[in-house]
Amino acid sequence: MSETRVDFVIIGSTPLARLVAGLLASAHGKSVVFSGESQSGYRLPRAIDLSVAPITRPESWALLKAGLPEALKLLSRIGGRGAWSRVDPIFFSETPAGKEALAHIRHMALAFGHAAELVPASAIGPGRSGLLLRDAVLLHRPTLEAGLDRWLDLQGVRRCREDETLTVRSDGSAELASGEDRIEIGQAVLADDAAVIDHVPASLWPALLTRRVTSTIFTEPTRPIAASVMHRLDTGLTLVQQAGRGIAAIGPGAIDPFAAALGTLLGREREFRQAGQSSYEALATSDAAPAVGRLRGSGPDILAGLGPSGAFLAPAIARWLCGMADPAESAWLGARLVDRKAAASPVAEYGWAA
Repeated sequence: MSETRVDFVIIGSTPLARLVAGLLASAHGKSVVFSGESQSGYRLPRAIDLSVAPITRPESWALLKAGLPEALKLLSRIGGRGAWSRVDPIFFSETPAGKEALAHIRHMALAFGHAAELVPASAIGPGRSGLLLRDAVLLHRPTLEAGLDRWLDLQGVRRCREDETLTVRSDGSAELASGEDRIEIGQAVLADDAAVIDHVPASLWPALLTRRVTSTIFTEPTRPIAASVMHRLDTGLTLVQQAGRGIAAIGPGAIDPFAAALGTLLGREREFRQAGQSSYEALATSDAAPAVGRLRGSGPDILAGLGPSGAFLAPAIARWLCGMADPAESAWLGARLVDRKAAASPVAEYGWAA
């Protein structure tokens, strides 16, 4: 039996997980194991990756603005120009609280130099307020994932195989067993919702995180929606226009109630037929803000609740995991630890919280 020791295992299938794994190896010289499926081209989407989000905190806008050039340069080098495109997403709401949040989001976006325009009710329906954010970056996961997998190989990141067993311990360390061989791993990072759900036992589950049933519905072609990406603040439902005029809808709830809510939202003029559907569990935080850091101060690292912009924060997160983050990055991530108290949260966001 042989035994090897490596620094990190990154567990997750999202672009954020892959980017953190590769950056730890390439930029910080760490030995890394990656455990995650390559599946974006084979299943319905469960999330999107967008360089803007319905965030109200100025420090979050500042961090995104500062990190976007670095992230975009890296993403272009890894996946090529086809890995992302520019879009003008619309965030909208029907409730007084949501409309107030949109006004604050618009103020924040403009303050940080991001073009933000009010959307007329004729485009999104009566009784709704909408905000369009110009020139955001949308990642194309199927294209980018292939480039990320090649990049991980080039950086010497070791991949977990199906015949190997990965065990994450409560102290944050892990072990990868391959036959008689063992790889001892210094720190595990649970980098998406499925990884957290699969590897955090009930006895360690943080009070901040709640599991919820979430669904994706893919429609056959229908009338175009008002923007290629739309997000409803009041429920967390996201609509993504597909190239063939179908719509991918992602949001909370089991299939039947979610389909009913989607039909109501799209209206009679966009009666749709489902071309595909899936349900799964996702995580929400009770204050709608990100949750990061080590469980109980000494367990595996958690990356949860980062929303659509998480991939664009990967360089900052990788630096933070290595103790190399700059003061602004350290302050932002340090204020959003997974073990924080949700009551009177100083980092709370408006959104579909737990």
